[in-house]
Amino acid sequence: MLTKIRSFTRESGALMHLSIPIILTQITTQAMGFVDTTMAGQVSPADLAAIALGTSLWIPVLLLLRGVIMALTPVVSFHRGAKDFSKISIEFFQMIWLALIASLLLILYLFSAKPILDWIGVAAEIIPIASDYAFALAFGVPGIALFYTLNGFCEGMNNTKVPMIVSVIGLLVNIPVNYILIYGKFGFPELGAVGCGWATSIVYWLMSVSLYCYIKRHQHYKNIFCFTDITPRLKEMLHLLKLGLPIGMNIAVCGSIFAVIALLIGRIGAENVAAAQIALNISSMTYVIPMSISFGITIRVGHALGERDESNAIQRSSIGIVVAGLVSLLSVTTLLLFPESIIRLYTSDPVISATAATLLTLTAMYQFSDALQTSANGALRGYKDTKVPMFLAIASYWGLALPLGVILGLTDHIVPAMGETGFWFGIVTGLTVAAGLMLLRLRYVIRSRNSQPLIVATAN
Repeated sequence: MLTKIRSFTRESGALMHLSIPIILTQITTQAMGFVDTTMAGQVSPADLAAIALGTSLWIPVLLLLRGVIMALTPVVSFHRGAKDFSKISIEFFQMIWLALIASLLLILYLFSAKPILDWIGVAAEIIPIASDYAFALAFGVPGIALFYTLNGFCEGMNNTKVPMIVSVIGLLVNIPVNYILIYGKFGFPELGAVGCGWATSIVYWLMSVSLYCYIKRHQHYKNIFCFTDITPRLKEMLHLLKLGLPIGMNIAVCGSIFAVIALLIGRIGAENVAAAQIALNISSMTYVIPMSISFGITIRVGHALGERDESNAIQRSSIGIVVAGLVSLLSVTTLLLFPESIIRLYTSDPVISATAATLLTLTAMYQFSDALQTSANGALRGYKDTKVPMFLAIASYWGLALPLGVILGLTDHIVPAMGETGFWFGIVTGLTVAAGLMLLRLRYVIRSRNSQPLIVATAN
């Protein structure tokens, strides 16, 4: 028993030492959305709603991009564990090409924000601001794509502190630039919510350039990179895409359900979508903690597998899931004890505040399930098992959570239409099912790998 406690303490300490900088990196990146929402919310309800809808268009594609690029982390971690640094150089440069190609596609998507919002049927007064906000964000897409690629390399090399520092600097720059562009200071035009989009784009490029300069000047990294690997290699790019696309789809499916819900609530009215945006923004902030721990689990498991240490990979997977579940209880406690203080950061409108308080209580209900499914997914990424988890996520979120939310929120089929509250009951149900499925999948993958030597021995 004492040995198990020591093993848990040692591994959880190593995991959190690796994950805390990732958590801070993700929180500061997400905090830009928090800053946008809170500062725009002080301008008008229409600006707050526009940020909500523009973000709802942006977040799913950002998560898809993040997930595809995330494939670089376990690949680099695996090669680092195997001490095969030449392959790290090849994988890194091919991911750069993938990130740039993906950026062009996402820019075209964001340029199409207005017709998308028109097609959905969003309230007419919100569409011009929301579409202009998305247009401004489009110019930052290549910047954030490059930052994620450089960050993935650093994480795979067990260097999580420098991306954290760069992200904190980005957040600190984002606040005054937001202020200048929202309110038109120092001769700049008063752009309102649209100014948040331009500020975010500027900061994305600043973060990318800063992290690139660090890597370029790092003596150890100079020895890893071979610039003859910079030419596009279709085979390696397809390999990374095959591994990364399911990760991106998985993460995007999870994030996009929240975005779609916000868009559907947008058909009800600006006050409803503003209340939902507060809860969604807080949910995205709390989610980065288990998500970041899952990144740490991916790195730890990938490194163990690169060293061909199966038992250590299993231990790191199980302890990581337990740690993520325990940490999620902090979010549950905070949301239940301090909802009014949290909401006051966004708005003083009594109608919006009352609705948001109800949604925050429901948000607290799915924190634990979300932590379990996210951390199990992180372990599966370490095992390079990405396709099946993608389908499990699609089934849980789009096959269960969203349809149930639509039925409860917008129809009278089961109960009288509950509005935005009905969507949150759908989310709670979907995330709980996802947690169970991801844990079962991880158990299957581990047992399958452990049975392979026995099968080979029997065949011989």
